[in-house]
Amino acid sequence: MAQLVNCFVGRHGPSGFGSRATAEEVTADLDLTSHTVLITGGTSGIGLETARVLAERGAHIIIPGRKLQSAEKARDFLLKENRDARVSVGELDLSSLASVRKFVDDFKSQNYNLNVLINNAGVSNVKYICTEDGLQLEFATNHVGHFLLTNLLLDNIIATAEKYGIEGRIVIVSSYAHKFSKGLDLKTVNDEKSFQRFMSYGKSKLANILHAKELARRLKGKSVNVTANALHPGAINTNILRDWNATFISVFFFMVSLVFKTVSQGAATTCYLAAHPTVKGVSGKYFQDCNEHECSSYANDMKLAADLWAYSEGITSSYMD
Repeated sequence: MAQLVNCFVGRHGPSGFGSRATAEEVTADLDLTSHTVLITGGTSGIGLETARVLAERGAHIIIPGRKLQSAEKARDFLLKENRDARVSVGELDLSSLASVRKFVDDFKSQNYNLNVLINNAGVSNVKYICTEDGLQLEFATNHVGHFLLTNLLLDNIIATAEKYGIEGRIVIVSSYAHKFSKGLDLKTVNDEKSFQRFMSYGKSKLANILHAKELARRLKGKSVNVTANALHPGAINTNILRDWNATFISVFFFMVSLVFKTVSQGAATTCYLAAHPTVKGVSGKYFQDCNEHECSSYANDMKLAADLWAYSEGITSSYMD
């Protein structure tokens, strides 16, 4: 009940922000001209809004799209909004490990710095789809592709932080759906027989939080100036459920319409973790409404996080350096 009340009134938490804060509000007065930010899923929805606001604050934005045309369209939109925006694009299909590897190779050939990596892209499907790598599509796109992308770019983020003395940040967009996942069985997560619509989506979102927590633990062990956190952006009417039955979507959106956030409100926590000075040094946490928030017991299981890391390494090992 308290969560519902907070959604309606936008009550502020310790950060000074709440559920009704916008991306523009949480980044007000920030100068990000020295930052390079890569945003997956930056071609639409909260990803595009995140890109727009961070570009307004001066950051160099890199947007990869599953199709290059969609990334170019996003770039054109950002330049129309702000003719001084610095935007680069690329092609990246997170469901394909080969595509992730190629994107990173292209990225590194440009000698870009990288201050912030925002793993925002996500899919939710009504039926089981197997990728070219033999993975269930949601798990492949929402977790495994991002896991490989993050690992391949980590040296760049660490090096940029060391070179400029600016904390590197890795922000992973999860979802409240992780609380309905009932755990994560790594033996069956990619099997067709274990696929259950929303439940499988929730498992991929649970994997996002476990990824952030284990990554944060490893970064701390390296004593590097880089943090990793996960977040739930809130209920937002975006196109992530585009493949679901129209009747289901209508009913779902009606039921939660009173607590929907605007796209700008949905992008607020992402922008807060990516850029706000009050979260400097904070790592391995889960945020909602721009404040640290409680996640499920499964998401706090560090043994499961370590097991998921090892499992993900096994899948991606042939694409690593």
